[in-house]
Amino acid sequence: MTSRTQPLVRPRRVWGDVRFLLGIGLIVLSIAGVWAVVAAAQTTVPVLAASRTIVPGEKIETSDLRVVDVALGQIDAYLSPDSLPVDSVALRTIESGELVPSSALGTASMALTTTIALTSSIAIPDAVTAGSAVEIWSTPLDTDGTYGAPRILIGDATVALIDQDDAVIGQNGTQVELVIPRADVADVLDAIAQEARISVVPTGGTAP
Repeated sequence: MTSRTQPLVRPRRVWGDVRFLLGIGLIVLSIAGVWAVVAAAQTTVPVLAASRTIVPGEKIETSDLRVVDVALGQIDAYLSPDSLPVDSVALRTIESGELVPSSALGTASMALTTTIALTSSIAIPDAVTAGSAVEIWSTPLDTDGTYGAPRILIGDATVALIDQDDAVIGQNGTQVELVIPRADVADVLDAIAQEARISVVPTGGTAP
C-alpha cells in the first residue's frame, strides 16, 4: 500500500501581521494629523485690531478698535472683543491694522509718557503723520536777541496729531501734538518759556 505524503504546514508569521497592523496604524495617525492641522488652520477667533494709529499714553476707546477674525495659535496674547480693560491707555505705538497685544495696554499711572502741544518753527514734511518718530530741537534765544546753536531737546518723541486746520500743512508755525517722556516735560516748558525756537524734525533728519 502506497502511503501519501502529508503537505507541509508552515507556522503563521505573527511578526508579519504585527508589522502590517503597525503600518495601518501609522497611516491612520498620519491622516488624523493632517486633518487636525487643516482643521486648526480653518478655525478663526475674533480679536481686536487698531482702526487707526494709537500713540503711547493715549486713552483707548472702543471706537479706536475693530473686530477681525484671524487664525491664531496663541490667542491669549491678544485682546478679544470682550476683554478691553476700562480706562486703558496705550503703552506703546499701535499701528493702524495691528492686532492689539494685551501687553501694549496699561493704566494711566503705568504710562511713562504724556502729550504736549507746541508750534514747530520749521516745515513739517508731509510724510510725518500720527505715530511718526521725531526729534525736538531747541535753538535758544541769546540775551543779545540772536539765536544760538541748536541742540536736540528730546530725541524720542512721537507725533500724536498735526493740526489739519492750518492753511498749508508743512509751513512754519504748524501746530503739532507730541508724545514725550514725562521726565522731559520740564525741559520743553523751560525752552518755551525762554522763547527758544522749537523745531520738530523726523528721526534721522538734519538739524534746523
